[in-house]
Amino acid sequence: MTQTALTYQSIDDTVIDTLAPPDRNYWVVVALLFCGVLMGAVCWLYQIFTGIGVGGQNNPVHWGTYLINFVFWVGIAHSGTLISAILHLFRAGWRNPIARAAETMTVFAVCTAGLYPFIHLGRVWMVYYMLPIPNQRTLWPNFQSPLMFDVVAISTYLTVSSLFWYTGMLPDLAAIRDRATGLRRKVFAIISLGWTGEYEQWRHYTRGYLFFAALATPLVISVHSVVSWDFALGVVPGWHTTIFAPYFVAGAIHSGLAMVLTLMIPLRKIFHYEKIITVRVLESVAKTIVFTGLIVGFAYGTEVFIAWYSHNIVEMETFRWRMFGDYAVEYWIMVVCNTVIPLLFLIKPIRTHIKWLFVISIFVNIGMWYERFVIIIGSVAHDFLPYAWGLYRPTLVEFGIMIGSFCLFFFLFVLFVKHLPSVSMTEMKETLHEGGAHAD
Repeated sequence: MTQTALTYQSIDDTVIDTLAPPDRNYWVVVALLFCGVLMGAVCWLYQIFTGIGVGGQNNPVHWGTYLINFVFWVGIAHSGTLISAILHLFRAGWRNPIARAAETMTVFAVCTAGLYPFIHLGRVWMVYYMLPIPNQRTLWPNFQSPLMFDVVAISTYLTVSSLFWYTGMLPDLAAIRDRATGLRRKVFAIISLGWTGEYEQWRHYTRGYLFFAALATPLVISVHSVVSWDFALGVVPGWHTTIFAPYFVAGAIHSGLAMVLTLMIPLRKIFHYEKIITVRVLESVAKTIVFTGLIVGFAYGTEVFIAWYSHNIVEMETFRWRMFGDYAVEYWIMVVCNTVIPLLFLIKPIRTHIKWLFVISIFVNIGMWYERFVIIIGSVAHDFLPYAWGLYRPTLVEFGIMIGSFCLFFFLFVLFVKHLPSVSMTEMKETLHEGGAHAD
């Protein structure tokens, strides 16, 4: 199939057909994911009633999987902004078929990440004092606290990405409204905000979308830089470095692009999007993963080199222990999955083969999770004083909450793709109009 065979009508038909009433298999998947969400919620409730001690965090490792998963999900969220905002500004046509799903992934990943400051807080009802609002005790949040950094970063990013996502859907929601009947038509009439497709509406829409793209672009850099300062502002060996901001941003985009492949390849097969999400589009994502993987690999090498060049015995010992100590397996999983395996995409038959694309994207996601594990656990477990050294292993409660968070993300995404347009019909038509269609 070639993308040149598409027409305005076929794009509408292909996307709107995905919103047909789901079959039994779909509801089985939804039910299984919902059970995973419930399991995570039960583990969280157990932690609230019993105390945060049921987690594996203890001295010296007081930040465990909760912070690992927080950074992981914030990183996953960044690819949506990269694809939808930055590539939109550069007029990269290959991002159009996957932009909507990437934006959706951003919103749901930020929502998932936003739960972890509450979970790690322990006494979740005290979240009131994290919000910068006046209160009867005239207490204000400590804006030098990393916890406040996360609250500001997540709330800002969620607000902008949600508006960007919803604004882009308005013309498509109106197209579905015009074909729907009964209650469904009434629902889409409300959420399409009275869109009629008049010239003035399109003029304001294109300007507004461009404005959000320009606003979201620096947000990619600033939000994950703020997350990196959770660590860089500390004096813990392995953390106190100026490379963390660009290092975290590159890693976030790397993991997010891998998640795009992980989600879009099954979506392409299930919804018969082969004529829209072509192999050429997936190949472009793979090429970008090679680029971000090289940046991440350069950051790994820079960390080790600076530790050696500084002749700071504590920094040198920290990185030696990461590579050859108790967490050496996790370190080399990180290096191989994030820097070596993505280089297979340099081989054209591999980056144009659907199965290879999917498998390698899974490896990159695993490697990026272990990167956060190595950074967070690898420093606090091997601090300045040998007397204070200690190892960390997640408990069943932490595993339950982590599995619940993954199930929540996929649960929301599965609900979305069957009830709202998972491909932007508007942007696909723009690609045809601009002559941007290409064969696989």
